[in-house]
Amino acid sequence: MKNLNRAILAIVSVSMLSSCGIIGGKKSSGSALPNDGQVHGVAPGSRYVLPKPPGMVYIPQGTFHMGPSDEDPAYAFSARNRSVSISGFWMDATEITNNEYRQFVQWVRDSVAARKMGKVKAGADGNEYVDWAAMRTVKWDDPKTVESMADLILAPEDRVFGKKEIDASKLVFHSETFDLKEAAKRENAGRPRSKFIIKKDVAIYPDTLVWIRDFSYSYNEPMTKRYFSHPAFGNYPVVGVSWKQATAFCEWRTHLLNSWLDSKKRVQESDFRLPTEAQWEYAARGGRSQSMFPWGNYYLRNKKGCLMANFKPGRGNYPEDGGFYTVRADAYWPNDYGLYCMSGNVAEWTSSIFYEGRNNFQHDMNPDVRWNAKDDDPPLMKRKIIRGGSWKDVGYYLQTGTSTYEYQDSAKSYIGFRSVIDLPAAPQKGRRR
Repeated sequence: MKNLNRAILAIVSVSMLSSCGIIGGKKSSGSALPNDGQVHGVAPGSRYVLPKPPGMVYIPQGTFHMGPSDEDPAYAFSARNRSVSISGFWMDATEITNNEYRQFVQWVRDSVAARKMGKVKAGADGNEYVDWAAMRTVKWDDPKTVESMADLILAPEDRVFGKKEIDASKLVFHSETFDLKEAAKRENAGRPRSKFIIKKDVAIYPDTLVWIRDFSYSYNEPMTKRYFSHPAFGNYPVVGVSWKQATAFCEWRTHLLNSWLDSKKRVQESDFRLPTEAQWEYAARGGRSQSMFPWGNYYLRNKKGCLMANFKPGRGNYPEDGGFYTVRADAYWPNDYGLYCMSGNVAEWTSSIFYEGRNNFQHDMNPDVRWNAKDDDPPLMKRKIIRGGSWKDVGYYLQTGTSTYEYQDSAKSYIGFRSVIDLPAAPQKGRRR
């Protein structure tokens, strides 16, 4: 599978040295500098700043009290309340929907098909890459295309009534990323750059069987058959996606944007990724530093008695909040940052590893603790923090300070995700100091 999707992801760009570019109140263009023996500064060329990433909202920098805003009923003391500062970033206003994730699935499907059809071109490094312009010409409604993709179609013995369908296990995304944290270690100074490039293949089709697997002695077959494929659920949050698949989606989203920018002769340096635990909590609070929920304290209902999120109210009156399972990703009122369903609907993956003592040693500036767990690592190292609670959880898990975990290679019917990207709030203008 190493040659599959050989479009190498430029997830980490090598940046040019830059300066403020302001001399005597005038901006340096970076070209035609006067040859007068003085320092004028060279601005990086072709840099592009997205004015507003579609579907995302800006989370301004600030400080908040991270951790429980109420009692710790288990007396676990695993998330003590403390002051933390977070720099600004952009975040998806809603959880990633079925429609959005389906675009990823179809892109991988078409890229696999394009390679098998020989629609590749040689790169400057001598490797072959998928011709993206040709990839868009793959027509799956053409019987000849289906016939030529025989090894991507289910084997005859796996078909129901002989229906030819794509074999989901063949939809594999090839990613190549650069491990900055490992490269930054002093003991790794001078080692070849190739030692820090991580290459892996990820099967990306959601596990639709989670609706049956997650609930014993419960009839949920209709959700297995329809939730990801039926248009009625298009704007509902995608589920059945593991942490590794969510990370692959973010890498693909970065590549999708960078490919477009490259075609426009522009350079983009930021990457889509999963939020850290601290970023997620800061965004969920919406500026309400000491509040239990995104909408404030202390209750799960408003003054009219209406529920404020999609969860398991009371002793299990699931439909009371308007949704039996999940609801639309933009249901309920957003918090003060404009983020929908930060509590309830589906719990959300973060990039952070779950470790009970993590709050005792994390920095108070953009705290983050990660571990790139390998497949053969013990399960303890594969725990990733999930936040927000879901449609099947009780109110405790909806609190902005409540954290729990799931294993990175598992998928659930109640866990989704949203992306973040590090960009300025708006194109920055130079100012005199």
